Amino acid sequence: MDFIPFTLIDLIDILLVAMIMTGFYRMTRGTNAPYIFTGIVIIYVVWVVVRALNMELLQTILGQIVSVGVLAVIIVFQPELRSFLQMIGRRQGGFSFINSMFNAQRDSESMLQPIITACAEMSAEKTGALIVIAQKSDLGDIVDNGISIDAKLSVSLLENIFFKNAPLHDGAVVVQDGRVVAAKCILPVTQSPVPKSYGTRHRAAIGITETSDAIVVVVSEETGGISVAFGGSIERKIAPQNLMQAITKHLAHNRAKNEGQKSDSTK
Repeated sequence: MDFIPFTLIDLIDILLVAMIMTGFYRMTRGTNAPYIFTGIVIIYVVWVVVRALNMELLQTILGQIVSVGVLAVIIVFQPELRSFLQMIGRRQGGFSFINSMFNAQRDSESMLQPIITACAEMSAEKTGALIVIAQKSDLGDIVDNGISIDAKLSVSLLENIFFKNAPLHDGAVVVQDGRVVAAKCILPVTQSPVPKSYGTRHRAAIGITETSDAIVVVVSEETGGISVAFGGSIERKIAPQNLMQAITKHLAHNRAKNEGQKSDSTK
């Protein structure tokens, strides 16, 4: 039996493809793009099977769909592809891009610090909290069903909102660009099967992240435990000193996209 030789070039080829796919996934995570891409792959696999079985009618129909597949992919993923290409060919060069990434991380940490401090204090006091950190997805419907605040984000403001007897403590707070946009917002509860130990806040945190790229921080009223939800999943039992890292790792994949949009606005 003859074996196909595996060379260093093959290894590099596989690693490059893996890097591209990982980068694309990180940029599109939290949006509908991965689901669309999965649908396209399923259609292609079905077409290959239909061809192998020589099913002429389905082969003709699916063949027409696949024949325009490349154009459809370009149209559907146009924003992501543009951001990806801008990230690669940025005029300022690679070192400037890396520097901007570090600056963005520093700015994000500065903006998030009031949330980190407030959650640590509320965790110690077992004060329940539900904080939605908005990114690129439109949360207009969520904000509209709450109470408009539009105030600068601060530790005192968050603690006052979620104080047990405060009129706004029920529901979620929406934070965007360093400001508390609204409070007492009702979030969609996930319909996915979750452990019975998950309370309403945790189910709501998962629910909103299933349909948006928002990051949600939950403080349990029963245990004081801190959780972070993103992309339809939730990470629980996060120590207060690790909360910043847990949030910023989800912010990282959007930085390149934001940089690309800033570049467009300056042209």
